[in-house]
Amino acid sequence: MVSRMFRLETEIDRARRDLLRSRLRDTNTAASPVLRALRGTPAERELPLHVWALDEAGELAGGLVGHTWTTWLHVTYLWVDDRHRGSGLGSGLLETAERIAREERGCAAARLETWDFQAPEFYKKKGYEVVCVIPDYPPGTTEYTLTKRLS
Repeated sequence: MVSRMFRLETEIDRARRDLLRSRLRDTNTAASPVLRALRGTPAERELPLHVWALDEAGELAGGLVGHTWTTWLHVTYLWVDDRHRGSGLGSGLLETAERIAREERGCAAARLETWDFQAPEFYKKKGYEVVCVIPDYPPGTTEYTLTKRLS
């Protein structure tokens, strides 16, 4: 058995992070014909997708932040101000993002994560299905990953 000594460091290092990301991307591309076929195409890059709702005063009433990648929409954040909940604003934000992803970016599916105290039932009503449940993440909370076919 060969024994090697390594020095482990824990500081934040953006240059090493970028190098690691690049090397992992190269390793994944070499191992996956699907990822290899994406290299050099527009679908290879994540494209931001933001939808904002402003009230009469121009203040933020709600918004959706996400991105598209390959044929997927990933919803990162969806928030509606308490004063506007129940008005259909959240549905409108989500439907707008899904439409843009489907019609303008060729997405066939969407994914998102939510906690049990947030909106899993809202997303289920919108056609999303739970594909992963992580109990106690963070402690005392359950995280859900949900997906939906857009086409």
